[in-house]
Amino acid sequence: MEKALKQQPSNCIKVVVFGPESTGKTTISRQLAEHYNTLWVPEFAREYLQKKWDREKKICEPKDLLPIAIGQMKMENEFAQRVDSVLICDTDLLETKVYSEVYFSGTCNPKIEKYALENKYDLYFLTYIDTPWEPDDLRDKPTERKQMFEAFEQALIMHKKPYVILKGNKKERLKIAIGRIDKLIKEQQ
Repeated sequence: MEKALKQQPSNCIKVVVFGPESTGKTTISRQLAEHYNTLWVPEFAREYLQKKWDREKKICEPKDLLPIAIGQMKMENEFAQRVDSVLICDTDLLETKVYSEVYFSGTCNPKIEKYALENKYDLYFLTYIDTPWEPDDLRDKPTERKQMFEAFEQALIMHKKPYVILKGNKKERLKIAIGRIDKLIKEQQ
């Protein structure tokens, strides 16, 4: 099982789009993948939890987190083998860890926590809460956006992850993100 949570070696630059719900993570992930003509790894939890909601009208429970983490890493590892430039990840295990701690009394499955901290990414884009809230079946913290943002930023700081906050409209965010990724690409050449 632990192998399923571990990153497999790859030659690509890995960028994570990270942050609270309804802050434009999927939008910027798609835009960046299109700009760099590369793949983006979707958020496995969205599909998994939407199916659960549609079947049972239940939200995420602690027992869901390990299958979500395994599904996320399976996709990331598969996509990373098909890319040799930049891989855009619309979440990672650190995001799963933050949500687990916020929703489940400060706890996280030790296996998820281990790989949330061991798996390596070149850069995180932390999406700010200056986008309009868009409700759906899974989003449930519209009044706690600031606290959620702070929890995500604190995780990046505490675990010494390189990050840039993305603020502004879609165009402004994309310009900032492209500038930072271009810098990473130059540094790796």
